[in-house]
Amino acid sequence: MAHAIEHAASQLAVEVIPGQVEERSAIELLLTKLGGDPGAGVVVPPDNYTTVHRKLILDLMVRHRVPAIYAYRYFVADGGLICYGVDAIDPFRQAAGYVDRILKGEKPADLPVQAPTKYELVINLKTARALGLDVPPALLALADEVIE
Repeated sequence: MAHAIEHAASQLAVEVIPGQVEERSAIELLLTKLGGDPGAGVVVPPDNYTTVHRKLILDLMVRHRVPAIYAYRYFVADGGLICYGVDAIDPFRQAAGYVDRILKGEKPADLPVQAPTKYELVINLKTARALGLDVPPALLALADEVIE
């Protein structure tokens, strides 16, 4: 994921400053620092650490007025700004098809590997207002869900 972010950033002339954190105090320090930079933003990686500490992360993002993008809808439902990521339910639908094929006699080893096919864009307008951001109407039109 880091490589993809760095590649996109170079095309957009945006500086990437890695901020890997492994404890609460590091999260607070990093987001306090970023809050002082009006051009800062955060890409929150989809991992267990950020999921476990999402309440703290979300609270600090709003307190320090730092916009962030997340990989999962539940971050935005809990107060994050925006997510673009895999629809968390879709892989279960795909798995049901696999189970059906196996029960009908296909060998699991013969089934193709499937990648996610459905992605979702979710925007939290309440958080955008709290951060002082105007979300362009074109982006709102593309969203799968807008939380008011």
